[in-house]
Amino acid sequence: MAINESKQPIIVKKIVKKGGHHGGAWKIAFADFATAMMAFFMLLWILGATTEEQKAAISDYFNNPSVFMGIATSPSQAMGEGTGSKPSLIDFEGAIDMGPLQDPMLDPEQIAALADEQDAARLASLKEILEHKLDQSSTLAPYKDQLLIDIVPEGLRIQIVDKEHRPMFDLGSAKLKNYTSDILRELGALINQVPNRISLTGHTDARPLGDPSYSNWELSTERANAARRALVAGGMRAEKVGRVVGFASTVPFDKSDPNNPINRRISLIVLTREADEAMHEERALLESGREPAPPRPPGVPAPPAPSID
Repeated sequence: MAINESKQPIIVKKIVKKGGHHGGAWKIAFADFATAMMAFFMLLWILGATTEEQKAAISDYFNNPSVFMGIATSPSQAMGEGTGSKPSLIDFEGAIDMGPLQDPMLDPEQIAALADEQDAARLASLKEILEHKLDQSSTLAPYKDQLLIDIVPEGLRIQIVDKEHRPMFDLGSAKLKNYTSDILRELGALINQVPNRISLTGHTDARPLGDPSYSNWELSTERANAARRALVAGGMRAEKVGRVVGFASTVPFDKSDPNNPINRRISLIVLTREADEAMHEERALLESGREPAPPRPPGVPAPPAPSID
């Protein structure tokens, strides 16, 4: 006898429990908030612990985190026709990374020391670039033996010297030769790629000019100023000039022969931060009515301090 079994449907019952935790999303949001607050308090600490110059240096670094601070093109430095500026001639690949300057835990002295290191590295790199340009540039290469580049305590010094039968200026005049103007224009475009200011000094030989009303003092100063105008015409910003001085024949290149043509020269120094600050201090003394020490010729060490018995 067959037994008919009725088949009952299988019912699956799903139970959803309400309540409990909401996952880990809140942890991520809280971590982001904590990080933002930490960064905010570090910013407040930096603003309170640094001078205005140090703030400017830090700001400049974050705008351009490389050994060449301040190379970003601002609206006043726009490139192209009618702007008076040329595209950058410097290859900045391989610039030294100065990452430690980003550490917000550095004290003002450490920041200043790092800024000095960055300054020295920047000038050393510029020296290498200029020396490379002496070989590669059609403007500079023919006058390579008249362009002397070295590092002095005040910064990177570039001297443009006279040579027999190839003077920089007309005889007894502050008028630049055409090739001298071309050299200075190209140097101006290169120097403009770094934020450092410059000092310009003019030098003559010991030959008198024959005009009692116009001496080598006037001539050396006017020649330095003519060099300044050519540098600016080449694209260097006018405000980068910190000093224009004439030394006449008082600091000869060739001390054994005061009349050597090489003594007639223009000396351009791309100043270190420390040298620039010293120049500011001299100006402050002048404004206060006190007399600062006379400017030292480039590369001449400071006199030793007097001994105390």
